[in-house]
Parts: sequence; C-alpha cells; structure tokens
Amino acid sequence: MPGAQDAQGAPETPEIGAFAVDARDGRVGRVMGSVGPYVQLRAPGGGAEWDCPPDLVRAAPPGLELRARVTEINREGRLPR
Repeated sequence: MPGAQDAQGAPETPEIGAFAVDARDGRVGRVMGSVGPYVQLRAPGGGAEWDCPPDLVRAAPPGLELRARVTEINREGRLPR
C-alpha cells in the first residue's frame, strides 16, 4: 500500500505527533518536529530524540503504530503521580 506523496512524488513527512519509521534502521518514533534539514523522532518509551533525513521518514503502518501507543500507555502507567 503506497504512502502519501507530495506533488513531486516524494513521500510526505508525517505531521508532528504522528508515529513514523526511520527507514535507515526501522526504528519507530513519534515526530517531534524538525531542526534544520532533519525530522526529529523520539522513541515511544521516551528518551533522546534522533535526527532523520525527511526523505527516509515513513508513516508507521497500523500495527507498528498500535505497538508504539501501547508502549507509551504502559510507560505512563509506571510513572509516579
């Protein structure tokens, strides 16, 4: 199933807050924003953001997105209130 593309046929970068896949290594992260030419992603369990070239960021497929959401929910449940 092909992903969304811009007018030139390049894949569109997922919007801020969406889950995406870094095509270089398959890591899934939430899109946090962009700095310079890079898209910043953060793992669903938290941690440091990493930079990914926008042409290598893909929207996460439904199964990976669900897994990432569950990871976030589980992490939130373990945090002290």
